[in-house]
Amino acid sequence: MKKINLKDYEYDSVISLTLHIIGGKWKIPIIWSLGVKPMRYGELKRTFPKITHKMLTQQLRDMEKDEMINRKVYSQVPPKVEYSLTLLGKSVLPVIEMFIEWGKEYRKVFE
Repeated sequence: MKKINLKDYEYDSVISLTLHIIGGKWKIPIIWSLGVKPMRYGELKRTFPKITHKMLTQQLRDMEKDEMINRKVYSQVPPKVEYSLTLLGKSVLPVIEMFIEWGKEYRKVFE
């Protein structure tokens, strides 16, 4: 299998690349929430109360670096920062919808 080199990373496969961009416990829920509306940091923190400050900050930075989200800083006092999905971020929403539908079907097996 051919290695994929992208943005200073080497991936074993397209699956590895995809999991790096949207994998983990928090990225998909954050993307899904930002698909509903742009949100400020505090709104995201309230939406996911179990995520630590460090983890939320890291996930947002990673997704911004990977061009999945925009970070808009408003020049006002107090400072206001708002996160929203880029076109790339929006493009994964149908995939997340498919995950949701699969999860519903899986759950039915055990009900």
